[in-house]
Amino acid sequence: MSETIATRVAYGQALAALADEYPQLVVLDADLSGSTQSHFFAKAHPERFYNMGIAEANMTSVAAGLAACGKMAFTNSFAMFATGRAWEQVRNSVAYPGLNVKIVGSHGGLSVGEDGATHQCIEDYAIMRAIPGMMVVSPCDGPEMRLAVKALLDYEGPAYMRLGRLAVESVTDEIPGYSFQLGKGVTLRDGSDVTVIATGMMVQMAVKAAEQLAGEGISVRVIDMHTIKPLDEELVIKAARETGAIVTSEEATIVGGLGSAVAECVAEHFPVPVLRHGVNDEFGRSGKAQDVLKAYGLTPEGIVEKVRQALKRKP
Repeated sequence: MSETIATRVAYGQALAALADEYPQLVVLDADLSGSTQSHFFAKAHPERFYNMGIAEANMTSVAAGLAACGKMAFTNSFAMFATGRAWEQVRNSVAYPGLNVKIVGSHGGLSVGEDGATHQCIEDYAIMRAIPGMMVVSPCDGPEMRLAVKALLDYEGPAYMRLGRLAVESVTDEIPGYSFQLGKGVTLRDGSDVTVIATGMMVQMAVKAAEQLAGEGISVRVIDMHTIKPLDEELVIKAARETGAIVTSEEATIVGGLGSAVAECVAEHFPVPVLRHGVNDEFGRSGKAQDVLKAYGLTPEGIVEKVRQALKRKP
């Protein structure tokens, strides 16, 4: 049976489990270790864990200093604060000098639910993607998150990774031959009529949408694009050539994130219809997570509707 676990929990467990293998690893948190799940690392290695208090900008600058001294630093906070409040420090203190700091943003997207628009970070993909040299990663499930943590520990340089609040069903552990590599998307389901390229928890919804459409005779290819930057352009262009239409899906604004990255790639290399599924240039609102997602159309049914529109636009 597939595992159901929040990606933030899988992250925290993986970070602690791998700590002995990476003695230069230090972890910083902005007084949210119970939410970001960095408490697993804090308990295992208190001498390498720093609670910086509610001071995300300072935390990021300290992480940069530690990295400049040879440490491998992971900073942790809610996505809104990690990428929003500390954006200048991420840009100028981490990315500009190319330091080995991983910015980890938990509780990303609308699924933060009751915390409302101020905490529902839907801009993180876009603003992190805009920073030169910044890798952007958004694993879809527990197994993929564990592999992503290991890959980022082996990656030298700045990166941003989003964690989710909700427990989600695992899908990657059921894919024969699945392997994780930063910058390389994964085809979870083959198809010939249209491709859905999704990231984060929208991957599971894309799989469900493809299963529903299969019952109607529509063949949908599903790609798990866990790395938004650098984008796997080769896989995107292949999908454009072979299926003739693409739908992107992300729990984020459609402005500047995965959808924009895919559209830019397709426009430059092999123009086909690209429809972006996500949050349409508006803020979120408070409510139970599933109700908020439904209100904004971030559901399998929302993807199905976008696929129908994409098919109508095929040449």
